[in-house]
Amino acid sequence: MKFFLIAGEPSGDNLGGPLMAGLKTLDPEAAFLGVGGPSMGAEGLESLFPMEELSVMGIVEVLPKYRQLKARIRQTAKAVAEARPDALITIDSPDFCLRVAREAREMMPDLRTIHYVAPSVWAWRSGRAAKMAQVIDHVLAILPFEPPYMQAAGMSCDFVGHPIAAEPVGTADEGIAFREAHDIAADAPLILCLPGSRRGEVARLGPRFDEALMQLRDRLPEIRVVIPTVRGVSGLVRDMAKRWPTAPIVVETPEDKRAAFAAANLALAASGTVSLDLAANDVPMVIGYDVAPLSRMIIGLMLKTDTVTLVNLVSETRTVPEFLGRKCQPGAMFKALHELIENPAARAAQHEAMALTMERLGRGGEAPGLRAARSVMAALSSARQPR
Repeated sequence: MKFFLIAGEPSGDNLGGPLMAGLKTLDPEAAFLGVGGPSMGAEGLESLFPMEELSVMGIVEVLPKYRQLKARIRQTAKAVAEARPDALITIDSPDFCLRVAREAREMMPDLRTIHYVAPSVWAWRSGRAAKMAQVIDHVLAILPFEPPYMQAAGMSCDFVGHPIAAEPVGTADEGIAFREAHDIAADAPLILCLPGSRRGEVARLGPRFDEALMQLRDRLPEIRVVIPTVRGVSGLVRDMAKRWPTAPIVVETPEDKRAAFAAANLALAASGTVSLDLAANDVPMVIGYDVAPLSRMIIGLMLKTDTVTLVNLVSETRTVPEFLGRKCQPGAMFKALHELIENPAARAAQHEAMALTMERLGRGGEAPGLRAARSVMAALSSARQPR
């Protein structure tokens, strides 16, 4: 079978690689085309153009790149129609992916379409599900409470587990080795700083996270900071790190990141999937996030939930402190970090919520990539059955 896949950012690429591996397990002759990053490239995808061009978030942030994104949408939709795949699989990045699906379907009306990662209609913009159903046949959901929302809009949907539940986590020995390699005392608080994987996120959140951690360092001089980063923003992150009197450790490889997570005591992180990475590694956290003022105002009017942190949502608790929009201020985040260090009960509550989250996301079950591949094949098989 032939699949055209599109991922627009690192989190989507990390879903696409295991999905491709799962599809190859079920169909060793499977062929792949599309747009992706290193994880999908490792499974044989030659990206139509660099995936990083699509890693833009926020209503205002997209405007300067609108013309370029429109050209990429047309180019990608045309490539789909020319390839005539058995299915178009779009992965997250709905603002780009669903426009491609719509244009591709106009050229190829019988195109089967599958979207990986349900839109967060439970949080805001509930009309997105109905709009998505106009161009998407089947959805692969990574959160257990999402399928009913998609089915109500007219799409078939399976919960396929969250990839983070199956990813390897760092061991205690790796954590010890990381501290020794970087001359970090065994009892020194080690903080992960995770300001995001997009350039706009790092530019906006980086200075605030930086200042919050500087304030924490003034109170606790023995703390050390590690900043895990990704290819597209590593330069920005390294520039940020130069301000520190005691330079943070910047890590980029998967092996170093895993070891850093194993060594860490807590984290200051952007809102998003990273909260689940931290939960998988049992690292207590404080969450901060903000967008451009106009985007913030619009999102604030539409938000339907009192928390956006996935650990809070999946565990049905509110143990992870979060600072969103105007509340994303260095002083407030510093106080929350300091409280987490000083309060064992707060850390224990997070440990319990994180364990419950991972259980509900499928830890210990079939690998999500293979589970997602089975869902894809079942959806395509069902589509071939006479109505």
